[in-house]
Amino acid sequence: MARIVCVGITVLDRIWYLDDLPKEGGKYVAKDYTEVGGGPAATAAVAAAKLGAQVDFIGRVGDDDTGTRLLAELESLGVNTSFTRVFRGARSSQSAVLVDGRGERVIANYPSPDLPAAADWLREIDFSQWDIVLADVRWHDGAKEAFILARQQGVPTLLDADVTPQDIAELIALSDHAAFSAPGLQRLTQREKTEDALRKAQTLTNGHVYVTQGRDGCFWLENDTLRHQPGFEVNVVDTTGAGDVFHGALAVSLGQQSSAADAVRFASAVAALKCTKPGGRAGIPDCDQTRSFLSLFV
Repeated sequence: MARIVCVGITVLDRIWYLDDLPKEGGKYVAKDYTEVGGGPAATAAVAAAKLGAQVDFIGRVGDDDTGTRLLAELESLGVNTSFTRVFRGARSSQSAVLVDGRGERVIANYPSPDLPAAADWLREIDFSQWDIVLADVRWHDGAKEAFILARQQGVPTLLDADVTPQDIAELIALSDHAAFSAPGLQRLTQREKTEDALRKAQTLTNGHVYVTQGRDGCFWLENDTLRHQPGFEVNVVDTTGAGDVFHGALAVSLGQQSSAADAVRFASAVAALKCTKPGGRAGIPDCDQTRSFLSLFV
């Protein structure tokens, strides 16, 4: 099974479930509430571990109760956190998540300003031990340093290219695979049409570019041709973390040297199954569950 490292942020998600997302100021009553670890790279790591990969997470947390809880949860889910740095006197990051009756959500993330952005300490880590390095864009310096070190060792890189205030062009250039969210791709390229946007993104890298579009599935360029994997129809309960889970599953498949089409199909199925349960991690399937689900669509 693949050996994967996920580099980026981990946050505590505080999730409220409502019938409808608020459209104006006022008071609202939630139907349910839960707290669970989140963050793009961290949730991708959990997905990869659930799928049987050997997974490490590299990130930053404070030495507060939240940081302790986040690392303990990752460890309990099969993710090694020994490379993660804990900063004394620092607060860990958190997010508020509102989910409506159709499973759609709004997220407000608070990235802790106490966690230093510098990532030079990653140079102490041997990146040759992994088959693929996945990084999110929320810790820009960490992603950049990890990708540089991975490339020096000939290890493939996968970027979770979501929306971020920073310019991610240099991260895309360092990526062998750049998997965009639809808003992330539109923000980068300023192109409305999917194919035009992907072709614009392709000019920034010698690697592969993909974009996930929720129920509409995933599009990517292969041999200069637009390819499409339709979304799988499931009973959607909560889409929180679906993109992160997709990236973790994509990393597993690519780390096993699967073709792009097979990797995208596999990752799409894993992400779809995740959406059938509340929270960002509870519904993540294992390999057997995923293969059983995919067998229905042969």
